[in-house]
Amino acid sequence: MSIIINNVSQVFGNFQALDNINLEIKDGKLVALLGPSGSGKSTLLRAIAGLEPPTGGQIIVNGQDTTYLDVRKRNIGFVFQHYALFKHLTVRQNIAFGLEIRKHPRQKIKARVEELLDLIQLTGLGNRYPSQLSGGQRQRVALARALAVQPQVLLLDEPFGALDAKVRLELRSWLRQLHDEFTEKVTSVFVTHDQEEAMAVADEIVVMNQGKIEQVGTPSEIYDHPATPFVMQFIGTVNVLPRHTTLFQDFNLDSTAANIFVRPHDLELYTTNYQQLSAVAQVKRVTHLGWDIQVDLTLADGGEIVAHLSKEQLAKLELQSGDRVFVQPKRGYNGDTCEIVLEEPAVAVQ
Repeated sequence: MSIIINNVSQVFGNFQALDNINLEIKDGKLVALLGPSGSGKSTLLRAIAGLEPPTGGQIIVNGQDTTYLDVRKRNIGFVFQHYALFKHLTVRQNIAFGLEIRKHPRQKIKARVEELLDLIQLTGLGNRYPSQLSGGQRQRVALARALAVQPQVLLLDEPFGALDAKVRLELRSWLRQLHDEFTEKVTSVFVTHDQEEAMAVADEIVVMNQGKIEQVGTPSEIYDHPATPFVMQFIGTVNVLPRHTTLFQDFNLDSTAANIFVRPHDLELYTTNYQQLSAVAQVKRVTHLGWDIQVDLTLADGGEIVAHLSKEQLAKLELQSGDRVFVQPKRGYNGDTCEIVLEEPAVAVQ
């Protein structure tokens, strides 16, 4: 079911939590609301759910104005960060709870519960209590309980925030697969402050900041074509460098911006100066991050930058702290507009 948000605002006392939000979430999509603490993402989710009706604007779900509709009439599933399972009920009873409240036939409830136990890969654990499950298993039960009533919309408020890193990785991959394979097409919206989580799971990302939407797009659009300086700096690591730093001395930059943004993976390092580059740097530190290598560098003019290399690149360069290297940027973004002002192949000034 599609969700259309028109000019939605939310004010708590003197605090403007949402400022004239306009957004369309298409039918069947898995969408992430991403932003730092206080950006308004959870407030927007709760407004869609009807838990905190907005102070202004309109929320339309599947063509129906639900702005002030009673929560019980919205047919929305909500999954909280801390599970909110009933401790005195078994897994089966937790999943069945919403169906029993709606007085569904006993046999249909039983069949639905068994279907969902299989879907969340907890077949055989239906008689256990929440205290007998791991955090990841409890979150799966919470998700099954929300799905049991066949909601039009599924809302998840930082669903993996209470889990450790390894379980969080497993569950976000599972959620993506579940959404793709679930036979009952559901429009899903989840809140997260974790950029990597949003990039890995969502069809579209809504980047929020100070109660406003900065950008809406696919993970690749958000990362490769950020709409604002905030998005550029919030999504992934970025070097913010003065336009006149030695790093850009060899290139004709089509920019008058005071600063240029450069991603760490858009920096090439050389141990010999066959490109005749002016940007010389000293290696401060080499950090192994598992899947890639972070190299902290100090430029000749005192500026500090970070480069990311693969293990193969590091093995070839054999870098150590104190080594001298030559640096070439492959891509740079205007610090004011985020337009690309330097892109490979970079042509050195002769």
